[in-house]
Amino acid sequence: MEQPVIIRHHSRRTFLKGAVVLTGVLASGTLLAALAPSRVWALEVHTLNQHQADTLLTMAKQLYPHKDLPDAVYAILVKDLDEASRDDKVHTLVSDGVAALDKRAGGNWLKAPADKQLDILTAMQSDAFFQKVRGQCITSLYDNQMAYKHFGYQGESWSKGGYIKRGFNDLTWLPDPPASASPPPFNS
Repeated sequence: MEQPVIIRHHSRRTFLKGAVVLTGVLASGTLLAALAPSRVWALEVHTLNQHQADTLLTMAKQLYPHKDLPDAVYAILVKDLDEASRDDKVHTLVSDGVAALDKRAGGNWLKAPADKQLDILTAMQSDAFFQKVRGQCITSLYDNQMAYKHFGYQGESWSKGGYIKRGFNDLTWLPDPPASASPPPFNS
């Protein structure tokens, strides 16, 4: 499993001078907390400021809400957009987009009630900023080992011999079909 703690090594002085860091704790008793080497996670951001990083994290949670999905998974979006923001055009798009959210909220989008945040996002859904974040959410949120574990996806199976011998019949959330509904497995 990927380690949810993403911090590069810096001196304490460098860290305190201006690091932007998102942090959190995985809830005890969750599947990710059981699998992670630590319940505490942190993500250092290099290009975006703290407000932008916090806004993107909250925006991702509004766009793709999952009741028990830890913030550590949503933070992967922030990491990916921070990396993409090294390109000046993307940085401007994200900066202007966060500023537009704040303007539409009358000051600070993060402080707006959740229903107002959603209304603002809905009104902006055709904007390039919204589309950039929405598109990146799909990859960042759902194409990583932590999300796979959370949703019970075992990952691709082709390189491991396919699904027939790797959980093809392990669905626990559906009733068992009658034997006549499926042919017997192919024996290779």
